[in-house]
Amino acid sequence: MLEAGRLEEFGALMHEHWEHKKKRSAQMSKGQVDEWYELARTSGALGGQLVGAGGGGVLLFYTERHRQLREAMRSAGLQELRFRFDFEGTKVVFS
Repeated sequence: MLEAGRLEEFGALMHEHWEHKKKRSAQMSKGQVDEWYELARTSGALGGQLVGAGGGGVLLFYTERHRQLREAMRSAGLQELRFRFDFEGTKVVFS
């Protein structure tokens, strides 16, 4: 969906995956994370994911309403981590 530019569908798929993942394991998300996710959804996020491992991680959202989502997350005390997709693939670096 990303490569085809079907971004709203991508956001909806992220949300669907979030819901399925929560049903599979009660340990996937705890109260505060659920509150942040719902805040993001009411602030314009079409979907999101908790990315990371073992009790830590990053909430990743898809939205068209960037400013509104940023302000809501900032007001909840969360810090934005900007990133870009890398289309070049894996590289081996020798020092």
